Amino acid sequence: MTPIVECVPNFSEGRDPVIIEAIAGAIRTVSGVALLDVDPGEATNRTVMTMVGAPEVVLEAAFQAIKTAAARIDMRSHSGAHPRMGATDVCPFVPVSGITMAQCADLARRLGERVGAELSIPVYLYEAAASRPERQNLATVRAGEYEGLADKLKDPVWAPDFGPTSGALTAGATVIGARPFLIAFNVNLNTTETRRAMKVAALIREKGILRRDEDNEIVRDADGKGLRDPGMFKCVKAIGWYIEEYGRCQVSINFTDYTVSPPHLVVDAIRRVADQEGLVVTGSELVGLVPLEAMLSAGRHYLRRQRLNPGANEAELIEIAIRSLGLRELGDFDPNERIIERRIRQDGPLVTQTVRGFVDQTSSRAPAPGGGSVAALCGALSTALSAMVGGLTTGKSGYESQFAAQDEMAIAAQGLKEGFLADIDADTAAFDGMMAAMRLPKGTDDEKKARSVARRAANIEGVEVPLRVLERCIDAVAAAEQAAQGNKNARSDAGVAALTAMAAAEGAWYNVNINLSGMRDKPLVAGYRARADAALDEVTRRTDALRADMRAQLRG
Repeated sequence: MTPIVECVPNFSEGRDPVIIEAIAGAIRTVSGVALLDVDPGEATNRTVMTMVGAPEVVLEAAFQAIKTAAARIDMRSHSGAHPRMGATDVCPFVPVSGITMAQCADLARRLGERVGAELSIPVYLYEAAASRPERQNLATVRAGEYEGLADKLKDPVWAPDFGPTSGALTAGATVIGARPFLIAFNVNLNTTETRRAMKVAALIREKGILRRDEDNEIVRDADGKGLRDPGMFKCVKAIGWYIEEYGRCQVSINFTDYTVSPPHLVVDAIRRVADQEGLVVTGSELVGLVPLEAMLSAGRHYLRRQRLNPGANEAELIEIAIRSLGLRELGDFDPNERIIERRIRQDGPLVTQTVRGFVDQTSSRAPAPGGGSVAALCGALSTALSAMVGGLTTGKSGYESQFAAQDEMAIAAQGLKEGFLADIDADTAAFDGMMAAMRLPKGTDDEKKARSVARRAANIEGVEVPLRVLERCIDAVAAAEQAAQGNKNARSDAGVAALTAMAAAEGAWYNVNINLSGMRDKPLVAGYRARADAALDEVTRRTDALRADMRAQLRG
């Protein structure tokens, strides 16, 4: 999975469109970054920007934005309703997919070091990137705001993690860190009474609800502070409010870590609590964007509740999640606009063709798509068949002992299928890259050197793509093996899944080796060959055993 990271810098300017556009423009100049949202606030005099992309390009875009903000915003004359301590007040990295929190924390540290060294801006690290526990909380780090920064820097306890401890400080200080993805989500109720929505919110949020005695009075401790009963879900903040535009109340929720408390579980709980209070949940509303995995998890959850195999394809899972959560009650919900990965990563031109279009293009005189793309297609077909057999097994009488294993296999097979599909286009792109490198000029020594570097990089990509197809085939065969234990009426489908996995593996092996023939780095070549041979040997051994067993079963 290609790593995707989100970055949400907050800038201390929400009124001057020229400055805001200059910062946004600095982000857009970095190729590969998608600037998804620019949200200025006049009262807060603050703008929140949301960008996503591969880690390195997002890191560069964040630096360019911080640099531009420092040049354009003078904190000495800044005022606004929101707490702040710098031109770029806070800049968190957020893992979306294919990247860990630890890796995002490393991005934060690298950015902080560069901002401190190159821009002479004091930098504090917070949350997952914090250098010490007492700096994890943003509010603690930002205490005193810009006006108290000069004195704060004099205190050894509050020495910045990077950058100077004195100077003009016209850009203030910047807080950089890593945190989980925050999902803003509203659940709609069939009431106009705010107090009732507030009670539902209090029961499900981590903070909980104030404890009351038999007379409905708040129970207090010795210091007079109200005691609370804990709520149902960790990492959930919630309030109840009335929305005049909709003519109803909502439970407004911030999921500060959706992997701890997923939205679908919280929505289910709100439905139960609302029913106990005589209320009805009529639907939900997503504010902003959501990671793909949150929607897939919801789709799988609601399939399991129907006692169906959760290993459905991505589009089906998303649609089930949308319907089950009621996300279309207040308006259209377009997955391609509301799901982060769909905004920045669409299927390639080969995958979006019809079957005939792909086959006709393959049969033309053009050298691509070729064997590598076809091998990846075989892998996708293999895992699609295995997922299908899993779906035909779960819920089928007589296979109860297989349900859990088939569910797990089908989910894994769908993930493998997505990887194979992406590599159909990736293989052709790698071939095009090698051809482009070959056409580079070589008239001067500098041109020859640049061409050599480009050819090496293109050759490595030309090997890496089929090699990952080949190594992924080990898991594809494992899925076919599990499918073969499923519904006996689909044994032939499991057998074809094994055969297409074998075709994918051997075809990918051919492409690895033909692309290695042009590489001169012998240790690198030897390493690639060893990996390719080992993967092909394992796929061959397991496929041969499965084929023999399948033939015996189908003859019998």
